[in-house]
Amino acid sequence: MKHVKWIFVVLLISSLTSFVEKDKPTGGLNVGDIAPDFKIKAMSTEQQPTQNLSKMKGKYVLLSFWASYDGQSRMQNASLSNALRSTSQNNNVEMVSVSFDEYQSIFEETIRKDQIVTPTCFVETKGESSGIFKKYRLGRGFTNYLLDDNGVIIAKNISAAELSAYLN
Repeated sequence: MKHVKWIFVVLLISSLTSFVEKDKPTGGLNVGDIAPDFKIKAMSTEQQPTQNLSKMKGKYVLLSFWASYDGQSRMQNASLSNALRSTSQNNNVEMVSVSFDEYQSIFEETIRKDQIVTPTCFVETKGESSGIFKKYRLGRGFTNYLLDDNGVIIAKNISAAELSAYLN
């Protein structure tokens, strides 16, 4: 009976600490890391045939990873896109928006509703099993990164207001 109490206490403590770990924003890459290169094919004729991150060196790049089923990342992506469009100094910042929706039709409807500029918006239909998802360690949630002209992450989880401050 004595051992049963201790086993119960250990199980209780370990289950409580596991909840604490999940809430920590430790996923993904960090400020100061060099963003991994990737190549993504366009699914639409309006877009460039492929997008290479390495070809964007020399410009600031805003990478936004999201999915239509994740409300927070979707809203963040739309607000960043709108903020970048409305900023007069956006000529040196390129936004690359990558959706992890597994169906092209859902992606297209979402960007239409959210009024996202399609030449900079891509879909990775392999979802969580894609190489980009793994390279950017998005298993703990979607995020966005602001990269400097050398591909170094200078901001993570940036809001539209913070983006405007960086651009001004």
